[in-house]
Amino acid sequence: MGYTSFWNDCISSGLRGCMLIELALRGRLQLEACGMRRKSLLTRKVICKSDAPTGDVLLDEALKHIKETQPPETVQNWIELLSGETWNPLKLHYQLRNVRERLAKNLVEKGVLTTEKQNFLLFDMTTHPLTNNNIKQRLIKKVQEAVLDKWVNDPHRMDKRLLALVYLAHASDVLENAFAPLLDEQYDLATKRVRQLLDLDPEVECMKANTNEVLWAVVAAFTK
Repeated sequence: MGYTSFWNDCISSGLRGCMLIELALRGRLQLEACGMRRKSLLTRKVICKSDAPTGDVLLDEALKHIKETQPPETVQNWIELLSGETWNPLKLHYQLRNVRERLAKNLVEKGVLTTEKQNFLLFDMTTHPLTNNNIKQRLIKKVQEAVLDKWVNDPHRMDKRLLALVYLAHASDVLENAFAPLLDEQYDLATKRVRQLLDLDPEVECMKANTNEVLWAVVAAFTK
């Protein structure tokens, strides 16, 4: 269709969670040390590990906010601040504005989307339909395979970005769309395995080898 649902308020915070994870996977962010008392993921502050530009305008904007903020904030707070979901007027400047539109324009530049005007009752709206539906289908297939044919039964053996995609697609209330084309048996198995992931304890998972603490802190923020 070229636009996201007006009624889905979850996508905004889900996108901010994606950005925090991507910055962490690129070596820009980390959590403060847990200390002797083993502070929980949601109470530990986000620390700027490197302020080297990522080459992505949105990521660099978020990174600049995080680097310049003292005292540091938690993952939960950053998701809210970057989404503009704060009651503190002094912190409204942290909001990343027009994120969906900026992401869409980025995809237009890459040839994934195009730009059109559509009439919705009394007003015109800019939409960004796919130029090639195969790209979307490949992504959907990748998500489906992650919990079906290529299921590894261990989140730490999954590609971290794919793991984050499954979690945040669920948090953004769009994972169901990816599973809609599945046969009944496949659908039941896929949702069962997603439930297995959702039932994991991020506090336990973040202490295992080959992990990323920011990723699990974001998961904790959306599943707590």
